[in-house]
Amino acid sequence: MSKIDRTNFTKIVLFVGLSCSITVLAFAQGHGEELVNTRLVGTHDLQARSAYQPLPVIQDGRHILYVGHHAGEALNPLTGEIEVNGTSILDVTDPTRPVYLYHIPASGDAQGSQMVQVCSGNDLPGADAGETYLLRANGNQSHELWNVSDPSDPTFVTTVAQMGRTPDGQQNTHKTWWECDSGLAYLVGTVDGWRAPRIVQAFDLATPDEPHRVRDFSLDGVQPDTSGPVYGGSGVHEVVRLDNRLYISYGTSRDGVFQIVDREKLLSGDSNAAAPLESSSAALRFPQVGRLDLPAFWGGHTAVPLLDMEIIDYSPNRDQRIRDFVVLVSESVANQCQEARHAVFFVDITDEAHPWPVSTFQVPESDGGFCTRGGRFGSHGTQWHMGPPFYKKIQVFSWFNAGMRVVDIRNPFLPIEVGYYIPATTLNTDQRCITINGVESCKTAIQTNNVEVDDRGLIYLVDRANTGLHIVELTGSAAEILER
Repeated sequence: MSKIDRTNFTKIVLFVGLSCSITVLAFAQGHGEELVNTRLVGTHDLQARSAYQPLPVIQDGRHILYVGHHAGEALNPLTGEIEVNGTSILDVTDPTRPVYLYHIPASGDAQGSQMVQVCSGNDLPGADAGETYLLRANGNQSHELWNVSDPSDPTFVTTVAQMGRTPDGQQNTHKTWWECDSGLAYLVGTVDGWRAPRIVQAFDLATPDEPHRVRDFSLDGVQPDTSGPVYGGSGVHEVVRLDNRLYISYGTSRDGVFQIVDREKLLSGDSNAAAPLESSSAALRFPQVGRLDLPAFWGGHTAVPLLDMEIIDYSPNRDQRIRDFVVLVSESVANQCQEARHAVFFVDITDEAHPWPVSTFQVPESDGGFCTRGGRFGSHGTQWHMGPPFYKKIQVFSWFNAGMRVVDIRNPFLPIEVGYYIPATTLNTDQRCITINGVESCKTAIQTNNVEVDDRGLIYLVDRANTGLHIVELTGSAAEILER
């Protein structure tokens, strides 16, 4: 070997050795799996894309999982191309072996597609029977519809709405709710002139290729040509519908507001008004049933109703033995606890006009030294699914670096944690960095972002830090609660 060859060989060895050391160091900063009363059933790396929302649906006898992703890009092995993050579609009929079917990149120059909703044409009043439709946010730019009847070969249907701009130039989208029985969709995003970047845009999507705007809605004071405080911080985070009520959460992580809205009044407006669906103060206040304003340091991320809850301990009482509640979640947004601590609130809405928090759920930081693990530590989201076997028994919560928490909610006055699952980090897990007192700290930790459940008793976790999908089931005393 010549002197030049030996020199190059030495450089290569040093480079490879340094690369391996960096890789080992990054992995060493991570952690292994931690669990109580849970078991990992299956996993998928989701092409190492930062994931936001998992949505399991039953489609033509198969269990299909749709996953919305944050902005970013990654290699799609199915196409061999680097693709902008969008929507992942997986077959999870066998949850031990999830099969990646397709990735729909964000359209145009948009980045990411965090939110997904799916409806069958058999349910939508004006759709083609046998077809299946996907409604998704397209970055911050628009909401769009896709035909996913063949989940391995989706086709674009239409753009439902282009987002506008606030007076200070903000543009955003967020979590949509789609009523499959009526076709009404409550899109969240920006409308020109409104003072918060996220408001409700109600659309009739009963016939998917013919979207029709019904009205725009938010808190009074957010509409165009108003002044004073902008209530609800960044605006609507999401809408959840049950029967004739919409449960709307505002503010995400601060300046939060929780609002109960009469659905029929929202869609029809005041019949005695000259313009019942306009954005006047009276028109925006008309459908409101109840409202709870949170302290400035907490927000409204998710509000899920728990209705007709029988409180066993109240059985001797003559009155109000059966109560209605909402699970209200405030989102953690800062790494390594550089913020106020966020939590889950159980709000009694038996008297809808006067919502009142009656209990909280939190994960003690000392249980795992979570503030120094890296990334976010705190509450984020909870399941939307309101059916067996979980509903009104077990609520699961995403808690970023504390993974997924399992809570017995049969008595919402006294929620009790009965299990948890913290996935192991992998080589895909991205670092989270923060500068504190002038010193930058970068650590590798799981960031369980959102969770959903299905009627098989499975729980789907997706990771914000590129770790992928984890499918989990309950065991032990937690599983026994589902069987009662």
